[in-house]
Amino acid sequence: MSETNLVELNVTGMHCNNCALSVHKILEKKGLKDIHVDFANEEVKFSNAEDMNLPGIIKDIEGLGFKVYEHEEVPRERFFDKVENKFFFSLIFTIPLFSHMFLPFSWLHNPYVQLALCVPVFILGLTYFGKSAFNSLRGGVPNMDVLIFIGFTSAFIYSLTGTILNLGPDYMFYETTAVIITLVLLGNVFEKRSVSQTTSAIKDLLKYQQVKAVRLNGDQQEIIDSRSIKSGDILLVNTGEKIPADGDVIWGSASVNESLLTGESVPVEKNKYDSVIGGTIVEQGSIKISATKVGKHSVLSQIIEIMKRAQSSKPPIQRLGDRVAAIFVPVVVSIALLTFILSYFVFDIRLGESIMRSIAVLVISCPCAMGLATPTAVMVGLGRGAKKGVLIKGGATVEEMANLQYMVFDKTGTLTTGDFAVRDIQVVDMEIEEARALVSTLESYSNHPIAKSLISAFQNDNIKNRIILTEVNEIKGMGIKAVDSEHNRYEIGSKKILTDKKLTDSRQYDVFLKKNDKLVCKIAIEDELKAEAKNLIDLLKERKITPVLLSGDRKEKCESVAKKLGIDQVYSEKLPEEKLEIIDSFKRKGTTAMVGDGINDAPALTTADVGISLGNASQVAIQSAKVILLNNDLNSVITLLKVGKHTLITIKQNLFWAFFYNIFAIPLAALGYLGPMLAALAMACSDVVVIGNSLRLKIKKLD
Repeated sequence: MSETNLVELNVTGMHCNNCALSVHKILEKKGLKDIHVDFANEEVKFSNAEDMNLPGIIKDIEGLGFKVYEHEEVPRERFFDKVENKFFFSLIFTIPLFSHMFLPFSWLHNPYVQLALCVPVFILGLTYFGKSAFNSLRGGVPNMDVLIFIGFTSAFIYSLTGTILNLGPDYMFYETTAVIITLVLLGNVFEKRSVSQTTSAIKDLLKYQQVKAVRLNGDQQEIIDSRSIKSGDILLVNTGEKIPADGDVIWGSASVNESLLTGESVPVEKNKYDSVIGGTIVEQGSIKISATKVGKHSVLSQIIEIMKRAQSSKPPIQRLGDRVAAIFVPVVVSIALLTFILSYFVFDIRLGESIMRSIAVLVISCPCAMGLATPTAVMVGLGRGAKKGVLIKGGATVEEMANLQYMVFDKTGTLTTGDFAVRDIQVVDMEIEEARALVSTLESYSNHPIAKSLISAFQNDNIKNRIILTEVNEIKGMGIKAVDSEHNRYEIGSKKILTDKKLTDSRQYDVFLKKNDKLVCKIAIEDELKAEAKNLIDLLKERKITPVLLSGDRKEKCESVAKKLGIDQVYSEKLPEEKLEIIDSFKRKGTTAMVGDGINDAPALTTADVGISLGNASQVAIQSAKVILLNNDLNSVITLLKVGKHTLITIKQNLFWAFFYNIFAIPLAALGYLGPMLAALAMACSDVVVIGNSLRLKIKKLD
């Protein structure tokens, strides 16, 4: 069986969701998988088997009228590649052609002068809209350009026939041809610029990657592009400079602004051995770092990739718009044809007027507005969340958050701070120094908050003779098992590792250490609630979302936390597989979110409708979640709820406008109340209205 790999292509020329649909459809016909088509960022990605014909796939995409580049560096656009230049070119000829309706110059009324002015614009329309229309029909997803092409071509042929046969001014509609093309190009200009604003969050992040770096080679300094950095390079970063790559501090100290990741502008102090993230800014100090993750493996690159995939994914509500857009063009062509037949043959309206009514129906219809309604809102909503430290991995998550009924919380490190203080430690047949050394060494293999706190509590001790472990195994929900070089067996974890039922005082302790199956140490710890936890639980209740506490911790501790926060449903002392069963039971009742941070939460995060992971969680938990709270603040859950709610509201508003516009405008055009030129202007404005409403999400107050 051949291996598969991810293929990434830059595809220029896509200007709406219909364009993306046509590319997606042709790739599906090729049997490709994991297809992501992002018209706003001009990217196409898919999983490609090695035995597939990639040049053939590229040829098929270009056959739809788009241009494909296999590398990130897209060649510089030629003059007529830019839609803005096409618009200005057509405008030069359209203004004098249109002005004959107002100015008394007799030469402007000459049909051959009008023909000469119209021909350059018509040829431009043929090459731009005609090519796009033909290729969309080939791809099986007819787009708006089919309607535009039929409209202006009908007006031109009708006028040309009148000119050749000298049939008089009633057959002169050259200005209609030119104005339709020019106004639709103007709409495309507005659309292109507006859509680019919806992806500004990604563009802002990309700017953080485009930096210069100072690489150290002994005593020599070399200025290089950040893309040239290799893992292991030693880099110097001074005050005011961006950290060019992920790495570890090996010299110096600095205050680092990590707001691009967390949304929190308060600088974080970084010292020797601390990790730093590429793209963050050194506000004060100088540090030398050893690069660890570079290129596509860096945290910033992974965040950008997650956002791109999220913005190109579709929430369920978009399916309605896609289904309508797929059949919209044939339906509109049928309505336009029916309009002509009824006008000319039934109501005895002049031929020219009947044709103009049909053209108006074609031109005023706008499937692009329906195609843009959802993705533009999703792009802006996800971008706003990212700037607040809330990374949402998919558009579908937005809709799920808006319909949430249950939110299940892990306790340790989620509702509580995760910073534990050792309240008591008892040892049996062992020196306390040895016990502390064992605990510190064993817990260093875990990412659990309790493990981190125990390491922190004992790291300042002068502990000698640390053991050397030859085998280490972390068991989800239980603890750690290990073997040292002298074949001693160790086990550390919760009371679940205890087998002696006579240990009645075990309820007073939280962590237990066994050596060769014998209990040698008991540790009692205490944790604090996060300051924002109570506010979040109260807000969930106001929104009729039921909060649930689900933890592997002791019943007494879970009930104490639940009582302080006002959580009525509590599940304690649960193993990972038991958590899955509980999550499944809530999913059967309604849409369920799970908030967690530990390795034992990963299965539950994956099972829940929406998995929400804290940014300092284990890598497994982050990969399992649909939402990552980069700043580890529970207030970010409130931000997530608000972003989800208002993004869904915006999508519904956009779809309403797109449907209402067409339902209202098409009959007006068919009845002759809207001429083709006014119809072209209204059509161009409809896209701008939809995108403009989406852009309001950037500044809208989220209640």
